[in-house]
Amino acid sequence: MSKIMYDYTKSVLERVSFDVMLFSKELEKAIKTLLPYEMDQLREWLLNFTIGKPELKHCLLIVNS
Repeated sequence: MSKIMYDYTKSVLERVSFDVMLFSKELEKAIKTLLPYEMDQLREWLLNFTIGKPELKHCLLIVNS
């Protein structure tokens, strides 16, 4: 079931990436629900996802704190 939650989280984040505030809120929810190894995967995914979206770069701070 863990993999399902991780995939769902990525899907939601992709869909709300048009709004920085909404993206940040969803990212904070993900931090509360994902397991530590899933958070590592999410960090890597986020690094790659935000390459083309500089407005979301500050969200890396949320994940790294």
